Amino acid sequence: MKIHEYQAKEILSQFDIPIPQGKLALTPQEAKAQAQALGGALWVVKAQIHAGGRGKGGGVALAKSLEEVFSHAKRMVGMNLKTHQTGPEGQKVEKVYIEQGQKIKKEFYVGLVLDRSTEKIAVIASRQGGVEIEKVAEELPDQIYTEYAPDLIGFKESALKSLSHKMGFEGQQAFEFQVLVQNLFRAFVDKDASIVEINPLILTEAGHFLALDAKMNFDDNALYRHPEIESLRDLSEENRYEIEASKHKLNYIHLEGNIGCMVNGAGLAMATMDIIKLHGGEPANFLDVGGGAKQDQVREALKIILQDPKVKAVLINIFGGIVRCDVIARGVLEAVKQIKMNVPLVVRLQGTNAEEGKKILEVSDLKILTATTMTDAAQKSVEAIWR
Repeated sequence: MKIHEYQAKEILSQFDIPIPQGKLALTPQEAKAQAQALGGALWVVKAQIHAGGRGKGGGVALAKSLEEVFSHAKRMVGMNLKTHQTGPEGQKVEKVYIEQGQKIKKEFYVGLVLDRSTEKIAVIASRQGGVEIEKVAEELPDQIYTEYAPDLIGFKESALKSLSHKMGFEGQQAFEFQVLVQNLFRAFVDKDASIVEINPLILTEAGHFLALDAKMNFDDNALYRHPEIESLRDLSEENRYEIEASKHKLNYIHLEGNIGCMVNGAGLAMATMDIIKLHGGEPANFLDVGGGAKQDQVREALKIILQDPKVKAVLINIFGGIVRCDVIARGVLEAVKQIKMNVPLVVRLQGTNAEEGKKILEVSDLKILTATTMTDAAQKSVEAIWR
C-alpha cells in the first residue's frame, strides 16, 4: 500500500525525523491561505500523487509570493500529471502540499528496504540526492553505500559510524545522521513498511537535516495490525480493477497488454505471462485467484478481466491442487453466462478433477477453446487476437 508524501512525513515526524513545515490544500484558494499561515517569503507547491518524478512533470514549483502559490496550485489541481512512474496515462492531481522554502546546502539520499536475499533490513545512502537512486546506481555505483541491520533492534553502532563516514559527515552532523537512520529503522519496523525513502534528505545552511521529500510503502498483509495506516489509503490513486479485485481477495495487478490472465498460484501466473510474451503476446494483467479459489471468486475474477477494454482474449490456466478444476469450470461458465463475452476464451485445466472440468466446458454451448499444455494455451491465446 502506498501513501502520499504529506502522509509519510506526518508518520516520520512521529519518529523524530525532522521535516519542513507544511500544509495540505485542495483548492488554489486554500493553498494561498495555507501559505500565508505558514509564513515566510518562499514556498514550495507540490502535487500529491502516488508517483515519483513529479518535478520533471511540472508537479513541483517554487513560489516567491502568495499570488504565485495560487497560480501554481491552480495549474496543478485537476491536472493530469505524467511522470515515468505514472505511465503515459498520467494521474489526476486532487490535492497539493504547501511547504516553507528551505535554504539548501547539500542534498543526500537515504532509504530503508527489506533485502530478501539476506532477509535483513538494509539502509541505502548516497551523497547524490535529489535524483533517482536507480540513475545513481547505474551511473555512479560507487556513490551508493549499504549497511544491514542484524536484527529487529536496529543497526550496530559500528555500521552507522561507517555509513556516516562514507557520507562525509563529521562531529555533530555524523551523530544527527546516525540518530536519523535509527529513527527511520524504528518507523520501518513499527509500521510494517516495505520501503522508507527520503530523497532528498537536505542539509540546511544552518547545518541541520530535513526530510525534503518522503516516501513510505507498506506490507498489505500487515495492514490488519495498522488501522491507522489503512485509513490513509487513497482509492483515487489506485487502479479501479485492483480495487475491485481486493474486495474479492484476488491478487491482481493491471498491466498494459491485451491478453487477460487468470491463474492459480503466483509462480504459475508469472510463468504464464512469460510464455505469452515468448509467443509474441502481451499480458493485460497478473491475476492469481489463489490455491483455494471458490466459484464466486472465479466469476468475479473473469468479470474484472473483461472490464478492461484493452483485453482482446482471455487465458485461464489452472493447475488443480486444493482448488478443483471442476469448480473452476463451473465458475467460468457462470461468469460467461452473466457477462457478454465478446472476446475469445482459452482454458487450460490440469490436476485435480481436470477431466471433469474439461467435460463441463466441452458439453456447454459456449465457444471456449481448450488447451492441454502451456505452450498450446499461449499460442491459441495469441492467435485468437488476430482472428
